[in-house]
Amino acid sequence: MTSIDATLRPRRTSWFAAGGWPSFLLRRLGQFVLSLWGLVTAAFLMLQLIPGDPVRMVVGMNASVEVVEDMRRQLGLDLPLHEQYFRFLGGLLTGNPGNSLSLQQPVFEVIAARLPATLELALLTIVVVLVVAVPLGILFAALTRGGRRRGLEVGYTSVTGIFAVVPEFLFGVGLVYIFAVATHLLPVAGRTGPASYVLPVAALALGATASLSRIVRIEALNVLDTDYIRTARAKRMPAALLYLRHALPNLLTPTLTLAGIMLGSLIAGTILVESIFAWPGLGQTLVASITGKDYPLAQTLVVVYGGMVLLINLIVDIVLALIDPRSTITEA
Repeated sequence: MTSIDATLRPRRTSWFAAGGWPSFLLRRLGQFVLSLWGLVTAAFLMLQLIPGDPVRMVVGMNASVEVVEDMRRQLGLDLPLHEQYFRFLGGLLTGNPGNSLSLQQPVFEVIAARLPATLELALLTIVVVLVVAVPLGILFAALTRGGRRRGLEVGYTSVTGIFAVVPEFLFGVGLVYIFAVATHLLPVAGRTGPASYVLPVAALALGATASLSRIVRIEALNVLDTDYIRTARAKRMPAALLYLRHALPNLLTPTLTLAGIMLGSLIAGTILVESIFAWPGLGQTLVASITGKDYPLAQTLVVVYGGMVLLINLIVDIVLALIDPRSTITEA
């Protein structure tokens, strides 16, 4: 270990022995369970408010009253609202939320068949975002450190600021027009090969990359202005070693935090992007189930989407607590 490492690195206190870890974990798991229960309740009530009769969507508008009422009893839609809620909750807990009204298949079978496509899209996107945004943020922090190159800084912050606020579906529409309609360079629909991933991943990654690179740049500017880095620079440490060994590790916690939050938002963002690119994942299925009043499928998909976001946030909090207890652990 170098003298720089020994004298300037902050010391970390151990909180496993002090009992901080069990307290934090129990508290965080409790928050996860309560949030998940709130999500299930909201998913059930939200779709109940959408106008229209799901039974008519299944049996047809010209079906007799007897057929409609018989189907309503089979689906349990003739029960009081609170009984329907407990039936829905019990189905989720037992792994049997019923059959899809439109597809006539068990809901979990439909989800299992389409979940891999959505996860592939979201995970590939977050990898692209991290690979591009972290070096980009560090590069522009190094180039604009100390108020240098004001024109470059203004241009970078302006472009990334615009990209950060543009919704994913607008990126998707623009990419479809440029690369599929106007130039025919890339496929516009389906999941048929490596080329079919380019446009949906780009639509999801552009805004997230801009947002993350801006945060990385700000954090990098703070890190590069610390005494620890100044001392390393004064000792004429090579730039590659300075940034990779000393600056980058100090950016790990904020970068992981934002990347975890972004992964949750990217999963939610796949809903519209999948519809634009006819991607055979959960997003396209969710849109179709809501418009078709497919209660069992739509409600379960809302829970699955929200549950994935909550689970990602839980995992990120635990990982950050392991890396740096001071980032998440508070006194009870």
